[in-house]
Amino acid sequence: MEREGIVQYSADELKAILAEGSAVVIDVRTPEEYEEGHIPGVPLKPMQEVGEWMRELSPDERYVFVCRSGARSQRVAQFLKANGFEDVANYDGGMLVWDGELASK
Repeated sequence: MEREGIVQYSADELKAILAEGSAVVIDVRTPEEYEEGHIPGVPLKPMQEVGEWMRELSPDERYVFVCRSGARSQRVAQFLKANGFEDVANYDGGMLVWDGELASK
């Protein structure tokens, strides 16, 4: 599925991507939200700092962004696409619909 030019993945599709290692998955929530529970192995890069951390990303990689509901991660994907990143996607529904393993700090 696609919304506003961004591919949307379901929980099952995200689980397959994580198992295959076929994309870099990034959590864009706040540190507080991340510490409450996040997908194991998925790094935190807060949306508020996207202008800084996007320089660390390779435009040749495939990225999937995750947040609480899918709204912020959608905006991050759109921002990166507007800045030359072609292969960006959103986890639709976010952590609200995640039924897989969780890690917390």
